[in-house]
Amino acid sequence: MIDPKIKAALDAALAAFSNNSDFNAVELTEGFHEVFSSDEDFLTKVDLLDDVFNENPEIEGLREVFFDLLMINFFSADVKKLEEDYLDTPEWEAIEEETIDRGTELLNLLLYLNECDDEGIEPELDDYLKEFLLVDEDEFQDEYRIYEPIIANQILMEGSYAEINEVAQALPEESELKELFYPVMSFFYNTDPTEEDKQEVIANAVDTEFDSAVYEILTNFK
Repeated sequence: MIDPKIKAALDAALAAFSNNSDFNAVELTEGFHEVFSSDEDFLTKVDLLDDVFNENPEIEGLREVFFDLLMINFFSADVKKLEEDYLDTPEWEAIEEETIDRGTELLNLLLYLNECDDEGIEPELDDYLKEFLLVDEDEFQDEYRIYEPIIANQILMEGSYAEINEVAQALPEESELKELFYPVMSFFYNTDPTEEDKQEVIANAVDTEFDSAVYEILTNFK
């Protein structure tokens, strides 16, 4: 089973990647649909997902953000077929431990967007940082450390896509948000973009293939 929002985000990401590269990732759409809607257990689905990427190295850059989508799909759709407290079981704890090095910080943002949808509120950067990630709370200093590049550059919400690009490129290579900084900040800059806005996002992208795909995941998932 695949959640409709995730299907839309997945399809849009593959289309955006195709439009901004020499590789037709759209041809992989059906294969990804089969993985996401499979009745296999989560770890088997992760293996199936990795198989698609292993066979198509041209889209390697999307592997971990698609893992995030697979995880969100599990929370949204697959878990409904399991016992009510499955996410509190030793079995799920073991899966979390086995996949601890997988995925990206995009997972947090997708969870936040789900929460916004549930509560009927518009996503905002300040709300995401303070109310969802709780970066101001002492016990969440790991989140503060990871998100410090975004916290320190919230003024970009009053700037431009070109300025977001400039800051993204200046981030140190070891920053956990270096790749995601441009598409995430561009999403919060305008969460309801027109086609013209989307073209401006792409025109100022740091990595056009990756940035356009992640940006489309966010705008379509919302």
